[in-house]
Amino acid sequence: MFLVRSVLWLRRFSFSTGAAAEQAREVNGRWRSGSAQLRTRYAAVEPGVRECFVFSEFVPEEAEQEEATFEQRLQEERLQLERKEAVKRSIREGDGGRGRKTSLAARLQLPPHGEEAMAVLGERCSGCGVVLQCLDPAAPGFIPSKRSDGVCYRCFQLQHYQQALCVQLPTESFRQILRSLSSRPLPALVLLMVDLLDLPGSLFLPDLSELLRLGSNNRSPRPLFLLGNKVDLLPADRTGYLKCLRQRLLELSDAAGLPQPEGVLLISAKTGYGVEELITSLQRSWRYKGDVYLMGATNSGKSTLFNTLLLSDYCKSKAPEVIDRATISPWPGTTLNLLKFPIINPTPHRMFRRIERLKADRAKFKEDLSEEEQKHLNQLKKQGYLIGRVGRTFQCSNKEREKEIEFDPDLLSFTMEDDDDDDVHRAEPTTTAKRVEFTYNELKDAHWFYDTPGIVKEDCILNFLNGKEVKMVLPSQAIIPRTFVLKPRMTLFLGALGRIDYIQGDKSAWFSVIASNLLPVHITSLEKADEVYQKHAGNTLLGVPIGGEERMKEFPPLVPQDIKLEGIGTLEAVADIKLSTAGWVAVTAESGDKLCLQGYTPEGTTLMIRQPPLLPFIVQMKGERIRKTPVYKTKRPPSLISNVRSSESKRH
Repeated sequence: MFLVRSVLWLRRFSFSTGAAAEQAREVNGRWRSGSAQLRTRYAAVEPGVRECFVFSEFVPEEAEQEEATFEQRLQEERLQLERKEAVKRSIREGDGGRGRKTSLAARLQLPPHGEEAMAVLGERCSGCGVVLQCLDPAAPGFIPSKRSDGVCYRCFQLQHYQQALCVQLPTESFRQILRSLSSRPLPALVLLMVDLLDLPGSLFLPDLSELLRLGSNNRSPRPLFLLGNKVDLLPADRTGYLKCLRQRLLELSDAAGLPQPEGVLLISAKTGYGVEELITSLQRSWRYKGDVYLMGATNSGKSTLFNTLLLSDYCKSKAPEVIDRATISPWPGTTLNLLKFPIINPTPHRMFRRIERLKADRAKFKEDLSEEEQKHLNQLKKQGYLIGRVGRTFQCSNKEREKEIEFDPDLLSFTMEDDDDDDVHRAEPTTTAKRVEFTYNELKDAHWFYDTPGIVKEDCILNFLNGKEVKMVLPSQAIIPRTFVLKPRMTLFLGALGRIDYIQGDKSAWFSVIASNLLPVHITSLEKADEVYQKHAGNTLLGVPIGGEERMKEFPPLVPQDIKLEGIGTLEAVADIKLSTAGWVAVTAESGDKLCLQGYTPEGTTLMIRQPPLLPFIVQMKGERIRKTPVYKTKRPPSLISNVRSSESKRH
């Protein structure tokens, strides 16, 4: 009797296990047919969950429902992949036909109305910080499908095609973003980014003093650090010019009615000059008291500094691998919402290790650096006069990276059958690196560094230019000053964006142009100036704007403004004539010589007389005069790497 019961039990057992193995192979086939992303997501078995592919008699009741849900998810993944491919094809077709004028909505395959047309709640663009949505192509944060790679269509175009979509952030929306910071605990520090090429326009911003108080419960200004950016683009007109620039920046800040800053630093977010000093100042003075807000005008370089600090000692070691880089472009107003990363706590041990690294870096010669870093520094030397090396003391070790296990369900199923078939194999589970993420404890009491949207300047000339023209007007390389000598009744054109007429004076005067090297300068007589503008505006001779007569019909006309100056000597400029954000012209004349000038800028922009000039001795950088022309040869000063020892000191 016992023998019969044993035989019956073994038959039942083998039947059940065989069915379970067949079920496991079927599940495995469906598993492998899914996308790689879905396999990764459902690879690991959560602790405490019963496996539905071992014994059929132990399958939970909700298994059929889970299987149906699983099939539905597979189908959704396939549809999403097809949508992404369709969007990529539509983008390529739209870029290929540049001659065709098609709207953004027509070039993209918009999702149908209903559930597919809902905004992507809770997701933000990693490039500009705006909330993603798929309803309105003209609104910020638009994506062509419900899911994306984390960036909006506007950032995608900027990053891959250098094309800017006209998406504006209303002023009230900007205020609401800053008001949202009031929920954060006090205190907080403000880093006010100032474009040195646009002084004092970057300080005299609409309601700047009021914006600095937003989010403060007692309505008092927050502690302030003043950062003068793009110092690498300005040539040195004398020894100690950086000290004079810093003092000039502080004076203009007082004139703008801003609170007394706790520090004034000159930096280059692009080349890294002064960034290590900024980090040291913040860690010593501000330490870990609260959040830090980066504010400033549009196109002042805030997002570039955000990306630079993200790869420095100012953020947590995991941050560069968790947080995506901000989108940067010459187009003003790239950032549309808050971007942030967690600040590292500058403990004494970390400060000590950082100081030791900085000392070791300053002791190195350029030849001691790696070939890749030397190549990078040589490239930066072509772009700016001042370069700094930004390093990291603390790195995210490989041991801290989380890993997940990918396995084959067949390997975990139990069967009594023989494994002699060729298609059956035994392999060890493989591990794949997973994206590093912050834990709850790491961010529980963290303080954050925020990159805020830029404050829009209403009288900025960039508002009237397209993407290609903006690239020509905004300097991306070290500015080489161009000096011209003009007699009375002569005119200087700075592209078609500005014009200076030398109407009356006793002697010749020198005009030094500080503007983008791509912006052409043309000298003519006062009698021919109007004819030259009418004939060549929009064409190659004047350069910007671009597009001929059709482009100039929509471009605002030039508006004159009278200027009277008195020279103080041939070695020092008396004033700067600032032509909105296109650049400025430093005027130098004989001592006591009274000049009667007339300056022109497009209607809706501002012409400003800056006294004293920002670089008063810039005229001394001119080379020899080219024979029978009003033009002087240009000279480019050498570049300097701040935290690397020179080869000359190595010889001594």
